[in-house]
Amino acid sequence: RITSDAELERLNRAYAGDARATDVLSFAGSDSHLGDIAISWAAVERQAVEFGHDAKTELALLAVHGLLHLLGWDHTTAAERKEMTRLTVAALGRSGIRLAPRRL
Repeated sequence: RITSDAELERLNRAYAGDARATDVLSFAGSDSHLGDIAISWAAVERQAVEFGHDAKTELALLAVHGLLHLLGWDHTTAAERKEMTRLTVAALGRSGIRLAPRRL
């Protein structure tokens, strides 16, 4: 769902023990439901301006990022970050979306 910074902060605190707002959170589902993704629209708008692309591009990036987490990917190590970046760029590229060079 698309929601607010306040909602992402509340969810982050409740499920990750982190009292900060974040841009995207993923929540694993069950066998019949992959899970849910929450994205802060305010973060989408801020980050689009910060990185020099439109909100559609930023929203797509965060949606792909959340989906990769639901599929089991993580970014706790440098190798994992590199692979998630590669997968993100590839997925967005298949949709014709190009990120600003400094975004990832």
